[in-house]
Amino acid sequence: MKKELDHIGIAVRDLEESINFYKNVLSGVLLDRYRSEDKGVESEVAIMEVSGNRIELLLPTNNTTSPIARFIKQKGKGVHHIAYRVDNLDNAIKDLEMKKIRVMEETLRINKHGRRLIYLNPADTEGTIIEYCDYPNMN
Repeated sequence: MKKELDHIGIAVRDLEESINFYKNVLSGVLLDRYRSEDKGVESEVAIMEVSGNRIELLLPTNNTTSPIARFIKQKGKGVHHIAYRVDNLDNAIKDLEMKKIRVMEETLRINKHGRRLIYLNPADTEGTIIEYCDYPNMN
């Protein structure tokens, strides 16, 4: 099954400062900015594009329930996850199951851009948070 890098999620403490860094230092472009209060997300997101690559800057909006807040408390700011685009998320999940790689069922959702996503269990990925995603309405 083909997997292609979709984006990298970066946990940040100051969204304005991070946007300015990506714009002024890396010549990035701010594509979108939105707030998600969905359970398990609770963050403000800035989508940046740098030389054709997508970066999601993630600022927690709830310091008690946001997984981004927990990540920052445990590991500090920085790379939170790497997302891989797959052709069909349902088939990719079945493939993972056959390979004994667990997914975190509670993370399955569709974001505001129509991206359907799920996170793999970091216990099965050498500790790296990996997202699989597809864009079913864009095919």
